[in-house]
Amino acid sequence: MEQVKPADQSWTVPASQRGGRSLFFKRLNQSKYLLLLFLPCLVYYILFKYLPMFGLVISFKDYNLFKGVWASDWVGLKYYHMFFESPEFFQLFRNTFLLGVFNVVFGFPMPIILALCLNEVKQVLFKRFVQTVSYVPHFISNVVVVGMVVMFLSPTTGIVAHFVKMFGLQPVNLLVQPEWFRPIYVLADIWQHAGWGSIIFLAALTAIDPQLYEAAEIDGASRWKQLWNVTIPGITPAIVIMLILNVGHIIDIGFEKVFLLMNPATYETADIFSTFVYRTGLTLGNYSYGTTVDLFTGIISLFFIYTVNYISRKISETSLW
Repeated sequence: MEQVKPADQSWTVPASQRGGRSLFFKRLNQSKYLLLLFLPCLVYYILFKYLPMFGLVISFKDYNLFKGVWASDWVGLKYYHMFFESPEFFQLFRNTFLLGVFNVVFGFPMPIILALCLNEVKQVLFKRFVQTVSYVPHFISNVVVVGMVVMFLSPTTGIVAHFVKMFGLQPVNLLVQPEWFRPIYVLADIWQHAGWGSIIFLAALTAIDPQLYEAAEIDGASRWKQLWNVTIPGITPAIVIMLILNVGHIIDIGFEKVFLLMNPATYETADIFSTFVYRTGLTLGNYSYGTTVDLFTGIISLFFIYTVNYISRKISETSLW
């Protein structure tokens, strides 16, 4: 008796799905080199950004280094109540918020202004020279930058003290004046990162259609009017996106530069969340309390970036998502 072969089961998979799978694998094969380039970035974020998130459970436990994370006693919101009721909370929040706001208000426009100025320069060699000089500080270590600031502001041998003496005045050590900490930090940050930040806006400027400038020139628009009516509207989406990202870092300020610039005399204006986390968690060994403060910082940063993104989407229809 002739053996009956099993019927072809390919009919069980719809043709649209088979076509979709083949298209997916085709695109995957076409993009394999781009995916390989992206792989180190993905591995970095998984290892150093996502996996450490499991350590946030420490903030809900009375963490003991010898017991480990999972064996430590569960205390719930104990450290959150402790932090919100502590006298340091409002001072830390004020210092962090004001420093972040000043950094955005005074620091964020500088790369835009620099990019607009460079866009108007016609001398190619001079333009490249200015770009190179403005980019270099970004690659200097924060330790070196702070060391330069300390040298410049030294009341005995600093450049600032030298100019003050030229006018017959007595130099003052600005680094121990609490009211001068924020201006010094913001100015140092602008000098270090304004040139590098201008790259994004210079790239956005190249995407503007030259015919728009030609049409504006035919209509009799001056360079200033072209700037306001063509150039700035052309880079507005890039400005909005970068502003949203910068606002997200108002509370999440970097630790290193603040820690290196601050001293006991400037604690009242310089002590922020990140320096408090370092002092509480690593120096005093209260890891649960330090993790609590750090998690609170992340939640507030998420709130800021979500709020600004929502407002931007409603007003300008430009947003991150």
